[in-house]
Order: sequence, then C-alpha cells, then structure tokens
Amino acid sequence: MTDVLVPYSPESLGALDGLSVHVWDGQDDENVDPGGATDAGALDRVDENSLPGQDVLDRIEFYVVPYGFAPEAMTLIERMPRLSTVQTLTAGYEHILPHLRDGLTLCNARGVHDASTAELAVTLTLASLRDIPAFARAQETGAWAPSWGESLADKTVLLVGYGAIGRAIEARLRPFECDVLPVARTARDGVAGTDALPDLLGRADVVIVICPLTDETRGMVDESFLASMRDGALLVNVARGAIVRTEALTAEVTSGRLRAALDVTEPEPLPSEHPLWRAPGVLISPHVGGLSSAFAPRARRLVQAQLRRFAAGERLANVVVGPA
Repeated sequence: MTDVLVPYSPESLGALDGLSVHVWDGQDDENVDPGGATDAGALDRVDENSLPGQDVLDRIEFYVVPYGFAPEAMTLIERMPRLSTVQTLTAGYEHILPHLRDGLTLCNARGVHDASTAELAVTLTLASLRDIPAFARAQETGAWAPSWGESLADKTVLLVGYGAIGRAIEARLRPFECDVLPVARTARDGVAGTDALPDLLGRADVVIVICPLTDETRGMVDESFLASMRDGALLVNVARGAIVRTEALTAEVTSGRLRAALDVTEPEPLPSEHPLWRAPGVLISPHVGGLSSAFAPRARRLVQAQLRRFAAGERLANVVVGPA
C-alpha cells in the first residue's frame, strides 16, 4: 500500500485501490491560518482530523496541500522523507517552491479556479464601473440615490496574463460587447507579448491582472506601468498582490487619476489603517477568487484523478516542477 495525505475524507474520493489515505485539512491547530476563510465543509472535513504522527509522515508519498497559505501546511513537506509528489489546490504555487527539494514533483490546480476567479474578475469590474459600493452604502441609510454609471460595453479591456484563468475571463467578457486585448509572456497569434504593454496600456479602459507571480512579474505593475494607463482607467488585480507595487498604486488612486478593484494586496491581509481601504474609486475583496461553490467539486475531481494516476503509475496532470 502507498500512503497519501489529503484534505478530504476517503469516502468522498471513491475507490482508490492500492492507496492508504490519511486525512488532514490543515485546520486542527489553532495556529494554522488557512489563508482566507476556507469553508471546512467544502473540504469534506471529518471529525477525526488531527495531523498524523511522524510515523505516518515518514511513509507519505503523495501530499495534497490543504487549500490556502498556512505556513505549517507548507513546511510539512520537509517532514516527509518518502514524499515524491506534492499537489496544490491553488493555481499559483510560488509559496510552495521554497519548501521543495530535488526530485519532488509539484502539480498545481490548473482548471480548478478558472470559473470562480473569472466570475470574480468580471464582478469586480462591473461593480466598480457601475459604482455598486455607493448603492450599498446608500442602502445602509435607506437613501434612494440614483446615479449614472459606466458600462462595460464599448470599453477596451487589457488582460495581462492569458493562461487558463485569463481565457476564462475573456470568455465571460466577450458577451458584454467590449474589446479584449490579451497579453501573455510570449506573443502568439492574436495574443500580444508583455513587451507590447507600454503601447497597449494607453488603449485600455480596464486592465485585469491575472498573470502568475514570478521573478519577472513581481512588482511589474509599478510607477511606469500605472503612468502608462489612461486617466480614469480601472486596474483589476485577481492574481497576486506582489505583482503590484502598493505604494505606486496608492498614489495613483489617492489622486483620483486611476481606480482599482483588488482581490489581492501586498501586504495581505491589508492592514486596517492602510489608505487603500479609504481611497476613492477602490473596491477590495479579501482574496476570495477561489472561494465559491465551484471550488469543492472541481478540486475533488482533480484530486481523485491525480491519485488514481499516481496509484497506476501514470503520468500526472498539471506538472509544474519535475518530469512532465
């Protein structure tokens, strides 16, 4: 039997011949922060869910990291000497890389968050353009306060990042009668390369950031990037907070020249006293791109399929580090 550690009850995963399934969802320790309002029910949490002892960890060969960014869930990788494969439930995996050692295979959750994150990107865009937060504030006082808003129709949206989630965002934007300009690291037919950004930024009414956090993209949305955006444009970040230089963005939105809708920030959580909370034209959600009802069934299907491939000695999907 091959030992695996997952954040799901064995019953929810169906028959997994040849595997001994151990369960830990990362939330049994009061010091573990799941990284953002994880719904334990969505992860099929079981009553008996304590971290296995070292005798079990010594045997684990496949580890599904509990959803979120809890430090203990990541450092646990270093306590499993027989571990060969790490599976994340996040699309981004930069937080896992420091804990890998030579020979480990890392698979991400490509495809799991496409729908949730794409929906949120469009939601933040529409809510910002139509100033839904103002209506919510008026509702709290019972005030009837109609106002003109901006339509997404006829606008130009620049997608900075054109992986699976970027394409999912584009598919949801097209029916809104807007022009979509996709940008990826490497140019290809119908997709501009990042070297074209200085020219494209000035054409966009909305810039949606959905690229991975890498050494190249860290701090990419800096003073120069923001200065290239047209007056009144909206920056939407549903990627990682560190891609945007917070001080530069704060200066632009505080002046009123740009607007922003942010699901991620740097630092995160954003301190309550940070000026971005009160800057005009800024809408902030607390890193909930993946936290919807679409997450659990897609994540479970991925884990089921990966475990069956692993047990059968087949090639795994979504390999981002290690043999493809």
